[in-house]
Amino acid sequence: MVDSWERARRILEGSKIPPDRLAGLRLLDGGTYNTVEELRLTDGSRYVLKLAPDTPGLSYERQLLVSEAEFYRRAAEADVPAPHLVCVGGDAEGRHLLMTACPGEAWGSWLTEAQRVLLRTELGRQVARLHRVTGPAFGYPSGALGPLARDWRSAFSGMLDAVLDDARRYRAPLPRPADEVAGALRTAYPALDEVTTPSLVHFDLWQGNILVDRTAGEPRIGGLIDGERMFWGDPLADFVSLALLGDIKQDEAFLAGYRAEGGRAEFDTPALLRLALYRAYLYLIMLTETVPRQADEEHARWVQDVVAPELVAALDEIEELAVSERGMA
Repeated sequence: MVDSWERARRILEGSKIPPDRLAGLRLLDGGTYNTVEELRLTDGSRYVLKLAPDTPGLSYERQLLVSEAEFYRRAAEADVPAPHLVCVGGDAEGRHLLMTACPGEAWGSWLTEAQRVLLRTELGRQVARLHRVTGPAFGYPSGALGPLARDWRSAFSGMLDAVLDDARRYRAPLPRPADEVAGALRTAYPALDEVTTPSLVHFDLWQGNILVDRTAGEPRIGGLIDGERMFWGDPLADFVSLALLGDIKQDEAFLAGYRAEGGRAEFDTPALLRLALYRAYLYLIMLTETVPRQADEEHARWVQDVVAPELVAALDEIEELAVSERGMA
């Protein structure tokens, strides 16, 4: 069994941080894939250490920490609050990522309505700044699904094919057969051709990954964390987790901030088709990952009761919008 303290000291030393300054180590909960530890040093500074598992996962999850490291590098360029990357590397126990800790706690129900509106507006501005950062081509920078693609349709259809192959391989309980799902998704692929610039997409900006800092009086956003699902693609894809299992069009405060910072948020038929595709992709991930992660009965039931109907709704919307789009052509 690996000694966590010894491993942490070794990684600190490799990052040019004196290992004898390690004063505390605790396991952080809330993660669903990587092991996450908080390291506290004698001077009070805090770091977060992520360790990749050696258990089976989905195809896109290979080298996840490479994508996360890229997100933090690029978030710094955008002047968006996020952890600062210290190092990403590998050793006998697997890949690891060391980063600074951000202030705050996960977005919670304790916020007043006025505070929520202000924070959602600021979040919109920050996400718009993220989306101004562009990459060399489309897809996952980790190379988990192969090289980056020159066009978004090739990249995203490959991402969908990969998760559907995972669903078949793990015999994940989907609400419709995988081949039927694939056929419905393909009808919306022409809408992907409207995306010509590979933008930075976090793709996991649900409330648990948005830290709110209350140490200086009025709450502020302390950091956007867990950028491991990051890819180069369509900015609209971030709207899915930002309104997880909901509708971003109802989030007036977020959209106001996003547009004020120059973000484009128009919901014509091609945009709605793409949003439905991105919802379907996330829901396919959520349904399929329950198998290799050996989800407990309660979570597996929640996914079937809540997420599966949302996947069906996204597929139905694609079919309806695709018919409408063909009728206007």
